[in-house]
Amino acid sequence: MLPHCSARTGGDGAMKHHGHPALLDGGIVLAAAMLVSFGVVMVYSTTAPLAMGSTLPPHFVRHLVALTGSLGLVAIALKLPLSFWQRIALPLWGLGVALLAATLVFGIEANGARRWLPLPGLPASLQAAELARFATLLAVTAMLARANPDDGRALLRALLLAALPAGLLLLQPDFGSAALLVLLIGALLFAAGVPMQRLFALCVAGAALVAGYSTTRPYALARWKGFLDPWQNSQAEGFQLVQSFVAFGRGGMFGVGLGDGRQKLSYLPETHTDFILSGIAEELGLVGVLVVLGTFAALSLAGLRIARRTEDPFARLLAFGTTAFLVLPAAVNGSVVMGLLPTTGFSLPFVSFGSNSLAVCALALGVLLRIGAHPEDGTAAGRGTRTKRRTTGRGTRTKRQSARSARGTVRRRRAKS
Repeated sequence: MLPHCSARTGGDGAMKHHGHPALLDGGIVLAAAMLVSFGVVMVYSTTAPLAMGSTLPPHFVRHLVALTGSLGLVAIALKLPLSFWQRIALPLWGLGVALLAATLVFGIEANGARRWLPLPGLPASLQAAELARFATLLAVTAMLARANPDDGRALLRALLLAALPAGLLLLQPDFGSAALLVLLIGALLFAAGVPMQRLFALCVAGAALVAGYSTTRPYALARWKGFLDPWQNSQAEGFQLVQSFVAFGRGGMFGVGLGDGRQKLSYLPETHTDFILSGIAEELGLVGVLVVLGTFAALSLAGLRIARRTEDPFARLLAFGTTAFLVLPAAVNGSVVMGLLPTTGFSLPFVSFGSNSLAVCALALGVLLRIGAHPEDGTAAGRGTRTKRRTTGRGTRTKRQSARSARGTVRRRRAKS
């Protein structure tokens, strides 16, 4: 639960002082730059075998193009006030839900699932799950920021906002993205101060749903089988996990050397996307893995620091939410490649190849940096809302007082007569 702290305490350089331009949070900028640098190096290394005679691997060139566009998205998000995100939260959520529905109908089918929506006239496709998760984060944040933590109706509305996209993701089927969305919203509910009894009840209900879904869907059962005993199923459901273990084993403490990994040579599928951390483990060793995970931990601490010092409920929750948006997938991805969770299709934010994930993470990063540099944005927006409520309430009270005064005058006249 986030405490209500003053946004103007402390001497952090990210604060905006009178007469001086706002500075970006150095911790977040440094952490993001380190992750992006790791990504550029490792995407080149893991996609070099796919170059097919080209000077530069095509995937690496596409990654650089996506990275350039994502930097532009960070710059745009830095310019937008928080009131903009409050206004478009529900419309953007509606767009995300519509794109998920369109993916079910028009999406590209691969391995029995529809998760990619082709873009007409363009040699590209859209992974609507990424945008829908960010849009749901905005919508639920806006809903919770306006409500009392004990308000059961507000909690129900927030759950409905999350349930619809999660249900559409399950229909693709994409259990991993649905679970990540639910986990993100659960973290938001905790930060918003929802009573622990209700959170516990939601956790129990969620666990029951996961158990029911996993036991009735063949693909989910296969994932669990590969997770629980990967060596017994090393040529089927457990193949990727076993090859990931091999990568970690070969890398040891310091790795076999950058570019010298063998698992990327068709032994470990998706080394440049979902299992890029395994590629880091093989080439840079445990030290490289710890540096990456430590950088995500530093990013998390910097984001939480911004959330704790921000006064406005919307800005505070959004700072927490965007931090969780960037860090939770990394925690899940790391757990998957180390065999702590069943295999899912999550990329490592800022590091893995993938333009959709990179673009949406860039938006979340820009919003977080904006809150850190301009905490008064949220305060001004919240003050406008509170002023409107106070004005409305004052007008209502004035009308009630006038009515009571009129009734009293009538009673006095009747008494005199």
